[in-house]
Amino acid sequence: MSNFLKHYRLPIILILLLALSFGLGLSFGRQQMVSGSSDLVIVNNNLASTSVQIDMEPFWKVWKLLDEKYVDTHKSTSTVMTTDQDRIWGAIAGLTDSLGDPYTIFMPPEEAKEFEEDINGNFEGVGMEIGIKEDVLTVVSPLKGSPAEKAGLLSGDKIIMIDDKPAADLSADQAVKLIRGQSGTAVKISVLRGTSTKTLEFKITRAVIDIPTLKTEVKDDVFVISLYNFYAQADTQFQQALNEFIKSKKHKLILDLRGNPGGYLSSAVNMTSWFLPLGKPIVREDFGDGRPEHVYRSKGYDVFTDNLKMVILVDGGSASASEILAGALQEYGKAKLVGEKTFGKGSVQELVSVTDDTSLKVTVAKWLTPFGKSISDGGLTPDFIVKITDTDLKAKTDPQMEKAVQVLGE
Repeated sequence: MSNFLKHYRLPIILILLLALSFGLGLSFGRQQMVSGSSDLVIVNNNLASTSVQIDMEPFWKVWKLLDEKYVDTHKSTSTVMTTDQDRIWGAIAGLTDSLGDPYTIFMPPEEAKEFEEDINGNFEGVGMEIGIKEDVLTVVSPLKGSPAEKAGLLSGDKIIMIDDKPAADLSADQAVKLIRGQSGTAVKISVLRGTSTKTLEFKITRAVIDIPTLKTEVKDDVFVISLYNFYAQADTQFQQALNEFIKSKKHKLILDLRGNPGGYLSSAVNMTSWFLPLGKPIVREDFGDGRPEHVYRSKGYDVFTDNLKMVILVDGGSASASEILAGALQEYGKAKLVGEKTFGKGSVQELVSVTDDTSLKVTVAKWLTPFGKSISDGGLTPDFIVKITDTDLKAKTDPQMEKAVQVLGE
């Protein structure tokens, strides 16, 4: 496993379609990354044995019975034989599945390798992030300029079929394995949108995904930063965008986090620090077992004076690191939120190296806003709720952006 995996902690949502990895809270020492998914801590520990008494006899009895009795009726000369090691991996996966947590998963060698490639930037797929929301496989966000976005998939779409396979009983990781694939090949995804019972079908051609980080523009007297993720280059590019904003001599700022699924926690903390005094809590890590919270605090860059007027645009595709930044600036009164409720990805996963080529991603904590609100409990509610309708989409109008400009003009 690469040094990246051994030293970082992603806060992700399982961004693995293009295969990134919902997201993502990352930690080497106490440094982290949130994406999506993610909220993922990556460490490399030797697992100590426990003294808990467990009756393993049923396990070994079933193992022996399978050896003695099982006949594979689907086997052909081209079928790869299931090895004893494959059965061990399957047993461990069943152990994690028994917890009922979609973000706690075991990754055998092939999946662990794919995960490492994903977070190191090798993206091939349709370019969207998915997660489990209210027990339904859901599109967190199609990435900017991706095949998924161009095909018309939207944040909040409920996935019901992948090719000819029902999605109801699939984990996010299983769905990712079906959706991702070689560039140039196609996958059919069927979804339900909003409250409609009409199934929408999208045939999407997979591609190598080039993920943009941000763009800037000026709308009349308002400076707009559209931030698409919190990955490796986001921190530096955000600082450059703020320098551009300062040089523009504008005093009204819109930060567009719609469809931003997250990334590094450290980036979220650094970006928020540009607007807050030193030491102000930005996000709290709650372990839920009586241990003291771990608080991530502002580094105190705080370069903007009180005459800054700021609005943050959010929607159902704003998750994880986006919710951390937006939640902190909303609670401290530094920015108003405009749009729709955020995704609500507020759990932290730790990535542990089990063997040299396998990993366990396990939920270890949840994120709380500075004032103690659990991000997982319904996400963030905007100060001004503005929905985008099908009519708006067809007319290519943006009432959320229009409302943000209006708020800044008041």
